[in-house]
Amino acid sequence: MKASSAPITSKQLHFTLLDGIVIAFLVALAYWFYYRTATGLNYHWQWLNAFELIFTSSSNGGTPYFFQGVIATIRLSLWGVIFASIVGVAVGIARLSTIRFIRIIATTYVQLIRNIPPLVFVFIFYFFISNQLVPLLGLDTLLRYHSGEINGLQMFLFGPSHLWENLVSGVLCVGFISAAYIAEVVRSGYNAVDKGQWEASQSLGLSRWSRFRYVIAPQVLAAIVPSLAGQFISLIKDSSIISLISIQELTFVGTEIANSSGMVFEIWLLVGLGYLVLCLSISSVFSYIEHRSQRYKR
Repeated sequence: MKASSAPITSKQLHFTLLDGIVIAFLVALAYWFYYRTATGLNYHWQWLNAFELIFTSSSNGGTPYFFQGVIATIRLSLWGVIFASIVGVAVGIARLSTIRFIRIIATTYVQLIRNIPPLVFVFIFYFFISNQLVPLLGLDTLLRYHSGEINGLQMFLFGPSHLWENLVSGVLCVGFISAAYIAEVVRSGYNAVDKGQWEASQSLGLSRWSRFRYVIAPQVLAAIVPSLAGQFISLIKDSSIISLISIQELTFVGTEIANSSGMVFEIWLLVGLGYLVLCLSISSVFSYIEHRSQRYKR
């Protein structure tokens, strides 16, 4: 027996037509950009040379320089997300504290970070704080003058030892910037949970920690996942600012390759594509988490 196909609704047709219009617009925009650069600027596209360049191995036969920047960006973003999550949750909880002194400190931190341009904060942190903080903590021997061999796991997680100080500085910069916004996301998500949830869980005889762990926290997570996804994507994009303090991530590497090769448009389009892939990847991860967390809203 032949199964009958479900009819296409007007809403589905509307979205199909809208998608087609958007795709056609993007194709037309790409063609216009190509035409204007080729005729107006007399620019000769060299895509084959660009792809050959970014896939060329480094001088020592290792990973191509372009992909070293991609890996550095992934490493910087990964540690930045972890650090920002820890600090952001701590500050968000501190903003909810019943102790006024703790609330003042947390609020001051959030307001300072949110009202200082990220570029200014990076320069202040790197040149005035990081250079003093590393020796003060006794980490200069490990981060600046490390001469021992490192194993494969250390190389994967932290990169070359002579760039460890740059990595730490970059992680702290993007982490502290993003943590201020994560703190507000956590605070707003916590306040969005109805007080009746606390009362209902308390009537079940649960301890305060059990109430938070099994009743409140899942609801907070379900409420803040979309905002966290946006913040983590912003962290990946904001990591490009770190190139200004000579951290060899994707933007830094793209700048050097574009300047040395003269293929400005090609290299920067590939750099943009790299960030697009990274951001779409983390967006997909959070879409899955959001889908799983929706059960706590039902």
